[in-house]
Amino acid sequence: MEIDHASPVPLHEQVAAAIRRAIADGEARSGERLPPAKDLAAVLGVNANTVFRGLRTLRDEGLVEFRRGRGVTVTGIAPHRSAVIAKARELVALGQRYGYQPDQLAQIVRQLP
Repeated sequence: MEIDHASPVPLHEQVAAAIRRAIADGEARSGERLPPAKDLAAVLGVNANTVFRGLRTLRDEGLVEFRRGRGVTVTGIAPHRSAVIAKARELVALGQRYGYQPDQLAQIVRQLP
């Protein structure tokens, strides 16, 4: 994994992308624990808080989970699938704000071309 400190892409997004690629390429497999954030930070040449921020992004995408006393574990959800799930959650949240039930949203989606 490499981080480009000269890139306009924020460091935490680069960290998340590097780990996302490792998961997609099978370097980090379902159920495996990731190295501690401080170790990843040392390897990547960034602050541990930057790594934590990137890991929180991946947690929100469903790619990793934080387990007290066990560290960060890969969930096994493929990155492309987790992106779809994240968007589906956004749709459900938006639908709820406008008074739609999930089954109504599903019907709308089925009617799309």
